[in-house]
Amino acid sequence: MSAVCALRSRCFPRQVLLGLSAAMSRSYSLDVSAPLLRTQGYVDGRWVSAASVFPVLDPATGQEIARVADCGPAEAKQAVDAAYKAFHSWKQYTAKERSVLLRKWFDLLTLHKDDLAKLITFECGKPLRESLGEVTYSASFLDWFSEEARRVYGDIVPSPAKDRKILLLKQPVGVASIITPWNFPSAMITRKVGAALAAGCTVVVKPAEDTPLSALALAELAEQAGIPAGVFNVVPCSRETTPAVGQVLCTDPLVAKISFTGSTATGKVLLKMAADTVKKASMELGGHAPFIVFDSADIDKAVGGAMASKFRNSGQTCVCSNRFLVQSGIYERFVEKLGRAMDVELRLGHGSEPETTQGPLINTRAAEKVVHQISDAVSLGAKVLRGGKRLHGSFMEPTLLADVTADMLCTKEETFGPLLPVIRFNTEEEALAIANASNVGLAGYFYSQDVSQIWRVAEALEVGIVGVNEGLLSTPEATFGGVKQSGLGREGSKYGIDEYLEVKYMCFGGLKP
Repeated sequence: MSAVCALRSRCFPRQVLLGLSAAMSRSYSLDVSAPLLRTQGYVDGRWVSAASVFPVLDPATGQEIARVADCGPAEAKQAVDAAYKAFHSWKQYTAKERSVLLRKWFDLLTLHKDDLAKLITFECGKPLRESLGEVTYSASFLDWFSEEARRVYGDIVPSPAKDRKILLLKQPVGVASIITPWNFPSAMITRKVGAALAAGCTVVVKPAEDTPLSALALAELAEQAGIPAGVFNVVPCSRETTPAVGQVLCTDPLVAKISFTGSTATGKVLLKMAADTVKKASMELGGHAPFIVFDSADIDKAVGGAMASKFRNSGQTCVCSNRFLVQSGIYERFVEKLGRAMDVELRLGHGSEPETTQGPLINTRAAEKVVHQISDAVSLGAKVLRGGKRLHGSFMEPTLLADVTADMLCTKEETFGPLLPVIRFNTEEEALAIANASNVGLAGYFYSQDVSQIWRVAEALEVGIVGVNEGLLSTPEATFGGVKQSGLGREGSKYGIDEYLEVKYMCFGGLKP
C-alpha cells in the first residue's frame, strides 16, 4: 500500500471516515422476529437439520450472527426428489391459483420488509436504506410474475392443410435448480423463482454461503403464503460443501433446468456439469460495464449517474460501472465534480447506521482484489485522487483514479468494489473500441445530448442492457441479461417466464374440411 499512499493527491474529508470509526467502537446485534430467523434447511415443507453447521458472519464486524445447517448431497437429493414429486401436482394448478399464491407471498414480503432488510444488512453488509430497497425490488418480482402467470399464451397457427389444426402449447419444464449470489440475497432468488413458480415449475434454491438467512426467511414466508410442500426448497451449505451440492443440482436427471447468477468462471463449470443431461440453462454471469461521458453530456447528471451506478452496494453489483470513459473536452471538469460528490455523499460505516452509504466488502478477499487493482494502476501511472486505502477488515475507501489507461488491470477485469478508474478518450470510435474490448457484455452506460449519437452508441455497444443518461436500470418490467460471456437467457419482463417453459407442437388431424 505504500506506493499507493505516496501518490495520493487528496484524502477523504474526516467526516467520510467518522462513521467507520464509530461503527468499530460499538457492537451490533441482529434483531428480527423469531419466525424469520431460520437456520435449518427447508425441504418438502419441513425444516431439516444437517450433520454439521456453518457460521454466518457480519462482514462489517466479523462477528458471528448465526449458525446454519450445512446441507450436503443427501439433503440436496432429498430436495430434488421432493421438488419432482411436487411438480406433478403444482403444474396442475390453474394459472390463477398460482397467481394468487405468488401475490400472497408478495404481500408477506411487503409486510415484513423491515426485518427482511435487517437480515440483508447483517449478512451482506449493505446499508439499511439499500437493503430496504432490495426487499421492495425482491417483492416486485413476485408481484410481476403473479400477473404474468395468467399470460402464458400459446398460439393457433394457420395450417397449410384443410384437415388439420396446428396448436403451439407452452408447458413448464419441470424442476429448476436455482443457484444465487450473495450481493442481492433476496432479489436474485425471487427474480428466478417468481418466474419458475408462475410457469408451473418447482425449485431447489442453493443460496450463497455468505448469505443464507435471506433465502430461509423467504422459505418461511412462502410457507405462510400457502406455497405447497416441495414447490420451494432451500438447501444452504458452506463453501466447503458447495461443490458436492452443486454437483447434485446440476447433474441429477430429475432436474430439468438450472438458473445461476455468479461469476463467468463458475457458470462455465456448471454448464459443463449440466451438459451430460442436456439441461435447459440460464446464466447471468460477470459484467465489466463501461460508463461513457461524451462532450455533449450534462456533466452534473453524468456525475449523479456515476455515483449511483458505481457506489451502490459499495460497487458490488454485476451491472456496476467498471470503466469510466470521459471525452477530453470535459475530462477535468467531470473528474473534479465527481471528486467533490464523493466527498459530500459517501459515508463509511456499519450498514445499520442511518448515515452509512458505504458498507464493507463481503470479505477480506474482495478487499484484497481492489487493493491489487489500485496498486497495479498506480505502478503504471494512474493517480489516486480520492481514497486508495484498505481500512478495518474488509472496508475499502471509495477510490477515484485519474490518468487510467487500457493496459491497467482495473480496465481488464471486473472489480466488484468501490474503485472508479477514469480513462480519457478523444473520439466516439475510440470510446466504443475500448468499451467493446471485453469478452463479457452485461450492462453499459453513456451520457450524451446528441440524439444521433445516442442511437449510434446504443446500437453499437456490445451489451445486453444500455443506460442512456441513466445510472440505475433494473426493474421487473424489463429484461435483464447479457451477451458474449455474460451469460445465456433473460430474467424479468414478459420474456423471463419463457426460460421456464417448453413449446409443444400439437397437430390435430383427421378433421373434415
